[in-house]
Amino acid sequence: MLSLPARRARRDDRVVVAALVAADVAVLAAACVLAIMIRGSLSFLGVSQALPDSLVASSVVIAGVWLASMLVFGASNPRVIGSGAEIYRGVLLGTVATVGVVGAVLFLADIPLSRPYFIVLFLVGPLLLLLVRAIARRCVNLARARGRLRAQVLAVGSTGHVRGIVRTLGREVWLGYDVVGAVAPVSDRHDDESAGVPILGDESRLLDLVREVQPDVVLFTAGSSASAEEFRRVAWELEELEVDVIVVPGVSEISGDRIRMRPVAGLPLVHMDLPRSRKALKKGKRIFDVVASAALLLLLSPVFAVIALCIRLGDGGAVIFRQERVGRSGEPIEFLKFRSMVLDAEARLAELEQLERDRGNVVLFKMSDDPRITKVGKVLRRYSLDELPQLWNVLRGDMSLVGPRPALPREVEGYDTDAHRRLAVRPGITGLWQVSGRSDLSWDDTVRLDLFYVDNWSFMQDLLILVRTVRAVLASRGAY
Repeated sequence: MLSLPARRARRDDRVVVAALVAADVAVLAAACVLAIMIRGSLSFLGVSQALPDSLVASSVVIAGVWLASMLVFGASNPRVIGSGAEIYRGVLLGTVATVGVVGAVLFLADIPLSRPYFIVLFLVGPLLLLLVRAIARRCVNLARARGRLRAQVLAVGSTGHVRGIVRTLGREVWLGYDVVGAVAPVSDRHDDESAGVPILGDESRLLDLVREVQPDVVLFTAGSSASAEEFRRVAWELEELEVDVIVVPGVSEISGDRIRMRPVAGLPLVHMDLPRSRKALKKGKRIFDVVASAALLLLLSPVFAVIALCIRLGDGGAVIFRQERVGRSGEPIEFLKFRSMVLDAEARLAELEQLERDRGNVVLFKMSDDPRITKVGKVLRRYSLDELPQLWNVLRGDMSLVGPRPALPREVEGYDTDAHRRLAVRPGITGLWQVSGRSDLSWDDTVRLDLFYVDNWSFMQDLLILVRTVRAVLASRGAY
């Protein structure tokens, strides 16, 4: 018999799936109507104005086949709606399957169907279905962030690994998981705070604890002492209790496209590609940087002129601020920005560092209300316009459009071994740090995001970061 939390979680899943299917029906109907309307407007191409009776019936059948195909390929799976590409892939695979089935039936049965109608339907339909999933993902993640559609999790494993899981799930609230307790191996020494959540007992009492806590999910982390046979027997019992099971391998901060799951002889082998810092230095990325920075410098030249005039009229000082920063492999670079601070800003820095550190950030110095910033500078920083001269840094090869931010030499002196990994690639104008909170992030989160970028680089990720940068700049969150 299902517990109350489990019943609530399954009810939430059913609501999400029902809403998604209803939206699919609506957009498929809209796509069919639009295709029929466009077909009727092509009389100048010799298309008959008369509406065949079979066209409406064909639309209903095609929509039904399309909807069923997407369900088969997981386009409405509530488990993947929050993240990843699976839900979008399900739409595309379902669409391809529908085109194949419908095309084969029309050919084999010799059923006439308007070509303009067919083309418009399968051009407009997928776009609308993908849009529905983008909106649904946004709504579900917002609901989870606000405390709804959440699942209670019981974590099983060593306290160190559980602590990492608790920290990650607490940070990424949009995933919708709340860790309510931990179950540690019998041999694991621990105290009440070592896992970040209450340790309810050892693995010998796992099933009893599941019945007591009644979680929606039991999450097995690395460090679980269960053997393969014990784990299988536990899984049988959890099946009877209708509790979901998640297994987290002992790797983290790895992008999905670097991992391949390959079951062999009953063993779920996880193949992982090596880190990609060297790929981030290849010619393709550099060519894109040169072409894009040159084009932007040309297009934004009027903006440069207006900003330079405003800075000059503000206090009569220099327009460009030049500073030594650390580039790839620790090489010094001349970093360019529009000046947004008073002329003696560097002289006043030591005094301000004693007054405030940015929310526990012990390496980077950032003040949310820095008194050295000029009136013009506040506007420039709010919309990151002060960063525009770095396009010249990109053009001459000191920087890239996307990458970790270039650090000051004194900041690099405070780096630990992990943080030095940030210097493996060219620094960037924007990066994961900028699109994930900017100066609102702690130093640990900044390093984590930069290391993820370095190790998991891909050209598509660069494009997505550039798109997200526009949204982050317009929102101005964390910009100071």
